[in-house]
Amino acid sequence: MRRHVFFRIVDALSNVYPYFQQRVDATGRRGLSPLQKCNAAIWMLAYGIAADAFDDYVRIGESTAIECLEKFVECVISVLKDEYLRKPNSNDVRCLLQMAEGHGFLGVLGSIDCMHWQ
Repeated sequence: MRRHVFFRIVDALSNVYPYFQQRVDATGRRGLSPLQKCNAAIWMLAYGIAADAFDDYVRIGESTAIECLEKFVECVISVLKDEYLRKPNSNDVRCLLQMAEGHGFLGVLGSIDCMHWQ
């Protein structure tokens, strides 16, 4: 994922949902940042990393990592569905085909059809 897309998602979620805002607990310690929460969720989605693997890397416990993933998915669907979870329009398809052609993948959209595997 490109950096600007990641930060756009983090900003969108932290502006709308209090769960993705950094809070201070009763002892005055700062909680997890929106970056930590979104990073953990995206790593679990993208790489299939177990929730208990984040304790050393991002300082998130297993139950918190699972909660981050659940909240992340719910929030992304509700906040960003109109932009990122929609069917591509003709301009999107044209851009995708141009990018794929530049990399030598002609007819890339047609290659997704796997009906012959049944």
